[in-house]
Amino acid sequence: MTGADEGRERELESSGPEADGSGSDGFPIQLVSAGHKVPFSKGLLATTLTATGLPPERAFRVAMDVERGLVAGADREIDVDRLRERVEMVLAAGHEDRYLRRYRLWNRVARNDRPVVLLIGGATGVGKSTIAAKLADRLGVVRIISTDAIREVMRAFFSESLMPAVHYSSYEAGRGVRIPLGSELNPHVVGFMEQVDVINVGVLAIVDRAIEERTSLIVEGVHMVPGMLASTGVRDRMSEALLLQMVVAVSDADLHRSHFLVREQETSGRRAIERYLKGFEEIRNIQDFILERARVEGTLVVDNTNIDETVGMVVDALYDVIEESEGSDGAGDN
Repeated sequence: MTGADEGRERELESSGPEADGSGSDGFPIQLVSAGHKVPFSKGLLATTLTATGLPPERAFRVAMDVERGLVAGADREIDVDRLRERVEMVLAAGHEDRYLRRYRLWNRVARNDRPVVLLIGGATGVGKSTIAAKLADRLGVVRIISTDAIREVMRAFFSESLMPAVHYSSYEAGRGVRIPLGSELNPHVVGFMEQVDVINVGVLAIVDRAIEERTSLIVEGVHMVPGMLASTGVRDRMSEALLLQMVVAVSDADLHRSHFLVREQETSGRRAIERYLKGFEEIRNIQDFILERARVEGTLVVDNTNIDETVGMVVDALYDVIEESEGSDGAGDN
C-alpha cells in the first residue's frame, strides 16, 4: 500500500464524533467505496491534502469549501471519485494550480500501486528523526524505521567478538576496527563504513519487504550513505518503488552543536550532551564523508536550518521523482 493509498483510506475513515459533514437534515454525508459507507470528515480530507505540500491551514480551507458544497447538495452519499472531482474543482477555483496538479499525481500513484520509499541519511544530530516524522505525517506514511533500531537488533543477536562494528555508535565505530590501518586512514570513518555495510543488510531486507507488500516506508539514520546500498538486483528492485534518497546536513558547526542541547532537553537528559560533544569532531568528520558520497552519487542534500522549509524541499523533490517516473508532467490528467 502506498502513502497515497493510505491517504485515500483516510478520506474514507470515520473520526467518530469528529466526523463533521452533515446535511441540512442533520444526517451525515456518507462516503461510499466498494459498497462500504463511512461519514465524511473535512479534517481527514485536509490531512490528505497536505500530501501535496499544501500548507495545513490552506488544506483545511479547501476541505471546508468541499464540505460546504456537499452540505448544500441534495445527496447524502458521494463516492470517492466524485469527492476527488469536487476537491479538484475547489483547488482550481482557488487558483491552487500547483497543488491541483500534485493532487492528481498523488492519486495516480495510488492507482499504480507503487510504494513511496524515502531514505534519509545524515550525521548524528542533524534532525533526521524529526524530519522523518514530519514527512510521515505530511505524506500519510505509517511505517518509519531507524537504522539505529536495526543496529540494536543486530547487537542482540551477534556478540561483540563476532560483529564488533554494530556494538559502537557511528562516531565511535573506530573502536571496533580489528585490522591495522595506515596513518592516512581515519579509523572512525573506516569503522563507520564497516558498520554501514553490515546494517545495510537489514535495511535492504526491510525495504524489500515494504516493496513486496506495496507499503510506503521511510528509513532514516546515519547509515543511509549514498552509493552504499548497491548490490545485485537492488536497483531493479528499487525501480518498483518511488525512491527518493537524500542527505540532511547542518553546515554551521555551532548550529549543529546546539541540536544536542535541544535533544538533551527534549529527552529529559536521557541522551546526555557530554557524550555527543566529546565525539563532535568525529561526528563532523562523518558528515564530511557522507556529503562527499552524496556529491559523487548526485544525491539530494538539504542543509537543515529550518525544519518546515526542509520538509517542503523534500516534498518538492518527491514530486519531481513522481513526475520523472511518469515520463511527463502530468498536467491536465485526471
